[in-house]
Amino acid sequence: MCSEIVTRFAPSPTGFLHIGGARTALFNWLYARGRGGKFLLRIEDTDRARHTPEATDAILQGLAWLGLDHDGEVVSQHDMAPRHVEVAHALLEKGAAFKCFATQEEIEAFRETARAEGRSTLYRSPWRDADVSTHPDAPFVIRIKAPDGGKTVIHDTVQGDVIIDNAQLDDMILLRSDGSPVYMLAVVVDDHDMGVTHVIRGDDHLNNAARQMMIYHGMGWDVPVWSHIPLIHGSDGKKLSKRHGALGAQEYQAMGYPAAGMRNYLARLGWSHGDDEFFTDAQAKEWFDIDGIRKSPAQFDLKKLENICGQHIAIADDAALRHEIEAYLAAANLPPLSDVQLSGLERALYCLKERAKTLPELIEKGHFILTSRPIECDEKAAKNLDSVSRGILKELTPQLQDVSWDRETLEEVLNGFAAAKDTKFGKLAGPLRAALAGRAVTPSVFDMMLVLGRDETLARLTDAAS
Repeated sequence: MCSEIVTRFAPSPTGFLHIGGARTALFNWLYARGRGGKFLLRIEDTDRARHTPEATDAILQGLAWLGLDHDGEVVSQHDMAPRHVEVAHALLEKGAAFKCFATQEEIEAFRETARAEGRSTLYRSPWRDADVSTHPDAPFVIRIKAPDGGKTVIHDTVQGDVIIDNAQLDDMILLRSDGSPVYMLAVVVDDHDMGVTHVIRGDDHLNNAARQMMIYHGMGWDVPVWSHIPLIHGSDGKKLSKRHGALGAQEYQAMGYPAAGMRNYLARLGWSHGDDEFFTDAQAKEWFDIDGIRKSPAQFDLKKLENICGQHIAIADDAALRHEIEAYLAAANLPPLSDVQLSGLERALYCLKERAKTLPELIEKGHFILTSRPIECDEKAAKNLDSVSRGILKELTPQLQDVSWDRETLEEVLNGFAAAKDTKFGKLAGPLRAALAGRAVTPSVFDMMLVLGRDETLARLTDAAS
């Protein structure tokens, strides 16, 4: 019987949730959720000088926006330090680690000599096989005993078998001279204690796997399944950085991208399921597997992101979309909409959703229901309200007073009115758009009339005609 799949996301709280980190979290989430496993969250806050509570909050908020829920409590790596120390001493007792009394000056002298002789500067301590009786009463660090010879094979589900010559591995420090554990030890101990079965992370950690395996082997622990995924690059093929635009997950929320579209797009960055570009969360959970991850870096493309987001807006549930619009306005530090405006916008979503790629676009298209009388026209719309157009609207308005307020009837009345004027409805559309929305580009005139209702429509037409 197979054991339960357990993945984790383990960011360092030194800033916002980088978009690359968001994709790593998503891959871990999809892999676990699609197999009935657990997705755990650990904050790697061992570096107290760089750690800030605000950064932790930003990471949690970014994950919450993306809808990447985790199982259990958030684990603080710093809080687990006593356990890390315990394991270092266990390795010492097993003979897999040793006390090293070398001073910084001695280590630097070793490296200078190695450089001069053209040898590797990786440190192999003279204390690794020293008799305990020769230990001085002096400060020491605890180091792992790197393998003397041979090779280490990293069995990676993305990269394939990666072979590391053990001559490239140093006697890595586990505990500093002040007794504090290093990050490399903490990661292994936490992953083991949390029951992590699959480590899915960026390929910039690939070399770390060989060093971390020394700890797994020293403790006799099972090594997790490694999956080191390529990093995300910008459209210029270079590693994603600030020059490529927004970086934090919350920045994309504040720019108005819907979370479902972001999840879809991030899943496609470096992973594929045939030729499928657009898919739901349920499909992603069902389809996602490591063998679909490519070895080459993915390129971040804002146009593709917008196209995917537009498709997700189009199929979104109206109530859920209303909630996301509220959250977007808060994230972007924009004034909230009133309950009346939100209700009106929700009524209008059926005629707005299919043409908007972002939430700001959606809100702009819904301007007609969000604004109130007197309607202010923009420059283009104002040109459609000359004296002739006002006269036509004044003549039209009474004909709408007592008709049934449904699309078929409204189309019949307006087209009949246009025919009576020996013109086409298209000639009426400009003045009607200006009167109802104050814009030259709007949803269908009939949709606006239906959403606004009889009384508001007639009031706006009356205002425009006067």
